[in-house]
Amino acid sequence: MDIESFRHFCLSFPDVTEEFPFGPETLVFKVKGKMFAFTDVDLFESINLKADPDEAIELRERYPAVQPGYHMNKKHWNTIVMDNSIPDRLIKEWIDNSYKLVRSSLPKSQR
Repeated sequence: MDIESFRHFCLSFPDVTEEFPFGPETLVFKVKGKMFAFTDVDLFESINLKADPDEAIELRERYPAVQPGYHMNKKHWNTIVMDNSIPDRLIKEWIDNSYKLVRSSLPKSQR
């Protein structure tokens, strides 16, 4: 997966915006103002995704490219190294899960 595929997939979900709240190099995707994915737009060496805490641990144990979220709450976030060791279909599934997890945490009136 490249940066454009990642961006296009993230933007395909309802109510998603892309922003640069941490500076010009960090591309952040939000649903209704809450982050669900982000990456370094220049390097695209890794992506950060939210995950269920139990699933986050399981993914880290199963895939060497999945690590505790860099500069994030390590209980809820994973950093996925974009080294082509994980199939795009799995990365898309994890992005979808991150989006759904964040969306489900929104107040009912915003879902």
